[in-house]
Amino acid sequence: MTTDTRTGDRRPARRRRRGPDAVHLLFLLPAVVAFTLALTVPAVMGIFFSFTDSIGFGEWNFVGFTNYAVLFSDPAILGAYGFTIGIAVVTVILVNVIALLLAIGLTSRIRAKNALRAVFVLPMVLSGIIIAFVFNFLFSRTVPAAASAWGIGFLEESILTDPNLAWVSIVIVTAWQAVPSAMLIYIAGLVSIPAEIYEAAALDGATSWSRLRSITLPLMAGYIAINVVIGFKNFLNSYDVIVGLTDGGPGTSTRSVAMMIFRGFDNGDYAYQMANSVVFFLIAVGIALIQLRLTRGKAGS
Repeated sequence: MTTDTRTGDRRPARRRRRGPDAVHLLFLLPAVVAFTLALTVPAVMGIFFSFTDSIGFGEWNFVGFTNYAVLFSDPAILGAYGFTIGIAVVTVILVNVIALLLAIGLTSRIRAKNALRAVFVLPMVLSGIIIAFVFNFLFSRTVPAAASAWGIGFLEESILTDPNLAWVSIVIVTAWQAVPSAMLIYIAGLVSIPAEIYEAAALDGATSWSRLRSITLPLMAGYIAINVVIGFKNFLNSYDVIVGLTDGGPGTSTRSVAMMIFRGFDNGDYAYQMANSVVFFLIAVGIALIQLRLTRGKAGS
């Protein structure tokens, strides 16, 4: 306590701000070192080698932006980006429609809704590669056998062998695994809406559809935006599900950008695919910044 000599007031002394002490820095050091060695250093090295002709080992030469120039004119790379973005867009739409409908149903007055929530969340905790192998068996054996027994001609052949339909299996499996996480976000948004709003609308004669259109969807706009951005960013990184289902086939019809990058490392295209990964990384960073902006906006509302 300090005393003001003019007024005699006793006021608490101001504490000077202290920075992190040595103990805190000591505990932080292992994490910083591990992060730097495992992520930062390899990332910087990868960016550097994207400007070379390195095959991953041995001698290399500096080639400048040659890899990047070739990248934007390579039909295989452009096809992989087109396929990946297309899959991401379709899956985002499907996931959010199904997740929102399930969330609305599981927050309504139905019996055993807590048990149903637990059931619908199960796909989220399973490994993507295991799910893909299970669905691979279903699409390759079970579905064609059932289609033959029931006389459904267009399903008697596995869609995994059709270059025009194989992408459908990827969308189905990816959506099946991604719906639970989106549904949980929507449930959190729905339970935060005051029940008095719906009661007042019901007293005014609003139908269920008009309440959904005029109350639920506008108040859920922030949650929808967050789910769309998070989902789109995650689906751009599709790899394990594609490997387990089609392995990029038939041919290269379902080869994603992530698969192109990993396969390129084994085929002597190290520097070229590092340039591809840098471009892909910049796209992911842009989407992450959009997600961060949306998340902050929702947190402050």
